[in-house]
Amino acid sequence: MAHQNHKSGLEIVLQCAVECEHCADECIGNMPECARLCRDCSQLCWAIAGFMSRGSRFIAPLCRTCLEICEACAKECQKHNNTHCQNCAKACQNVAEEYRKIAMVGAAI
Repeated sequence: MAHQNHKSGLEIVLQCAVECEHCADECIGNMPECARLCRDCSQLCWAIAGFMSRGSRFIAPLCRTCLEICEACAKECQKHNNTHCQNCAKACQNVAEEYRKIAMVGAAI
């Protein structure tokens, strides 16, 4: 039942992965930096979701590492005035906040 321990965080992580995938697809032709950052962020979120589902002991250090990428993706997406980028930026901000919490708890152990 490891996934139950991270249920709310898991939902935030998956939402970010989905929003980043959508944004990357929309931006691929005309905003390549946005698309690259979104793909980086989505891949990491998909991976962290797996670690959370398994209750891996490596969740906290992974979240510390991914925090920078999610924040960079949010910052890039905020520059663009379209719905998919704004949705992605918000999802990235939410997951960055969640990663920060997880990283702090992991550092305290």
